[in-house]
This record gives sequence, C-alpha cells and structure tokens, in this order.
Amino acid sequence: MVYNPKIHHRRSIRLKGYDYSQAGAYFITICCDDRICRFGKIVNKEMILNQFGLIAYKEWIKLADRFINFELDVFQIMPNHVHMILVLKDVGASLGATLAVTQKENIINNFIDDEIVDDENLWAGASPAPTAAPTASMSDIIGAYKSIVANACLTIYKEKNEQMRKLWQRNCYEHIIRNEK
Repeated sequence: MVYNPKIHHRRSIRLKGYDYSQAGAYFITICCDDRICRFGKIVNKEMILNQFGLIAYKEWIKLADRFINFELDVFQIMPNHVHMILVLKDVGASLGATLAVTQKENIINNFIDDEIVDDENLWAGASPAPTAAPTASMSDIIGAYKSIVANACLTIYKEKNEQMRKLWQRNCYEHIIRNEK
C-alpha cells in the first residue's frame, strides 16, 4: 500500500519538543500485535512465562550491556504485553577520557621490568581505549528490544516450521516519570 497523507495520518503520542535521549525515567508499555497472548498465562494470580516470555525476560536483562546510558529497573511481563521503567543515565563527556586513562594505567602497571619507561612512547604504541556501548534514546532502546525479542521468537517458529506474524504492535505507550509522585 502506498502512503497517502489524506488517509494515513498518525498522531504522535510523544510529548512535543521533549528530548527522549536526555537522562530520566520513562514508564513504557509494549503490546503484542492484536493483543495475542504470546508470553505465557496467569495462574493463581501469578504470571507463568512460556519460552517466548523467557526470551522477553532474558533480553531485558541483557539490554543494559548494549547501552551505557541505560539502567535496569522494574520490568513485568504479562501474557500479551510488557511493562517497564526505562532509566536513562547521564554518562557525561568524560567517559572516553576515563577509559583512556584507565587503559594507560593498566599498561604501565603491567610493565614487568623495573626499567624506566618513557611514558609518551609507551602510550603512543598502545591500542586505543576500548569502545563502550553506545548511548541511546528511549526509542532506540525500545526499538532494539522489540527487534531482538521478535527475531529470537521468530527463530523458534521457524524451527517448528510455523509462521509467527507480527509480534509487536507498532509504537509503544510511554509516560515520562517526572518525580516520585
């Protein structure tokens, strides 16, 4: 279907003018497409995860390793959606310098001989500081999470020679958490 602005006009649910890459907390809900219960079921008021729910949980835990400005917080999987509080930290501009200084100190501290070392020459031949995971906006993190979970679930469907259809609804519900209240 070709895009037609007269009939295809989605209203943005984002707060106009707000920078979703700035440090802060966000309450997020991501729903499964057509509200299909894909992640398990509730038994005696307890959520029992199936294999897709376990994927959704494990990928949430691993997400903090992907982005340096992301912090794990509350996360709840329901049969057909997930709730999360996504926290973005302010990592500051000094991160790269800190990594470089740490690496330089490690090279000097691991120098085995007791001879005097020309600090600048030692550092000039050293490899660059390790690259940290990138910083990301709220939508970058949500997009990565949705993609990783969908691809892992799709792999299981393909192994069973079945079709999955879309896993997630387009977009997500978000609310900026501004204070304790």
